[in-house]
Amino acid sequence: MYQKGKTFDEIQIGEKASFTKTITETDIYLFAGISGDFNPLHVDEEYAKTTAFGTRIAHGGLAASLLAPVLGMKLPGLGTIALETLTKFRKPVFPGDTITCTVEVKEKIPRLKAVSMNIEWTNQKNETIGKGECKVIPPGAV
Repeated sequence: MYQKGKTFDEIQIGEKASFTKTITETDIYLFAGISGDFNPLHVDEEYAKTTAFGTRIAHGGLAASLLAPVLGMKLPGLGTIALETLTKFRKPVFPGDTITCTVEVKEKIPRLKAVSMNIEWTNQKNETIGKGECKVIPPGAV
């Protein structure tokens, strides 16, 4: 019924995959409930107007979480185990922004049967809102 993702041997350096989602009001409030982060910068417009952003912004973790469907469903895909991630936030994400998370395989680590990838998050204006790196174990390696 489910198709396993790519194995260590099938993955190629330079290979890419991405996932795109528009961040909605509902996403922000659900993420606040799931994470417990009710910072008024995310959930209170009147408060957010007094900040440097002038309006509410989405949680950084919400945009960062768009990495999960890329790794778990696309590259390497189903059966992937995440070992580590590093995220550097560059710009805020506002309600209504459409964010694309893209990974690119930069290195294969034979000793661990792991893969290291660069991550980039962009918005609908093609502005980089975040960059990072991750290391994963593809399916079948454990």
